[in-house]
Amino acid sequence: MTESKPSVLVTGGAGYIGSHAVLALRDAGWPVAVIDNLVTGFRFAVPEGVPFYEGDIADGALLARIFAEQGTGAIMHFAGSVVVPESVENPLKYYENNTAKSRALIAAAVTGGVRHFIFSSTAATYGIPEVAAVCEDTPQRPINPYGWSKLMTEQMLADVAAAHPLNVGVLRYFNVAGADPQARSGQSTAGATHLIKVAIEAALGKRESVAVFGTDFATPDGTGVRDYIHVSDLAAAHVLTLEALIAEPARSLTMNCGYGRGFSVNAVLDAVDRVTNRKLDRRIEGRRAGDPDSLISDPSRLRQTLGWEPAHADLDTIIAHALAWERKLTTLRG
Repeated sequence: MTESKPSVLVTGGAGYIGSHAVLALRDAGWPVAVIDNLVTGFRFAVPEGVPFYEGDIADGALLARIFAEQGTGAIMHFAGSVVVPESVENPLKYYENNTAKSRALIAAAVTGGVRHFIFSSTAATYGIPEVAAVCEDTPQRPINPYGWSKLMTEQMLADVAAAHPLNVGVLRYFNVAGADPQARSGQSTAGATHLIKVAIEAALGKRESVAVFGTDFATPDGTGVRDYIHVSDLAAAHVLTLEALIAEPARSLTMNCGYGRGFSVNAVLDAVDRVTNRKLDRRIEGRRAGDPDSLISDPSRLRQTLGWEPAHADLDTIIAHALAWERKLTTLRG
């Protein structure tokens, strides 16, 4: 551990976004360790040489040992459940994994003297916003247990930061996509529901078709519009947030993570057709309950506070990186 760069514990560091945060931290020279229960993560996603602990973030004894062994000064918390329809069908799973276990992790951090905590939150905390571009002060009105489970953790962190010497960075993600430009990691989950992942799988023959859920939205082409952010740009925002928290220990931050522009489902699928030189089979299905017509971020605070500038803010680039990872994943799995 160096004085200027405390060791960072990444929870869920064998998962999609967490593994990219590990890469970004390592690339920037931070000491880093990972805890993951490997229920949805993959051991191969953790780079060689990174200390790895297989276990649960609610295991206080394990966390105390990690803090002692690694000299943990900061936590990046990605571990949790993320499938919105599943949260509606099984809300208690989400309140357990995302809220109760986060509470246990936060308690361990306070007890262990960890000073900085960055939380993986979501635009789902806004529900169906009534504005074209969502800023951090837009009312948070979740419409599913997933969004509520994350909002409850945001509230816990705000209260704990007010009572203890812990400062907090809450990052609310919009639609995360793509893969590490060097194909060191990517979205590996089987049966994933992310549109770009699904479309890439279909283009490579791993799925027969892509479902388009609704064509009657109040958007230019009738399909839902979303703000897609490259996972490596998101990971870079986490590193900048950590630097900001360390520089000003009395300050906490809440910021949206997106590009401030949206693409419709059909526009994304057109781009996949273009990048892969294939023609996807699109199956039109009914709208899903609670899907907003459009969900676009206002990332001004992130840009102004941290000086963050995305390096991969191009839809075709995002898709090309996801495609390269999907091809590599096929060889990894044999």
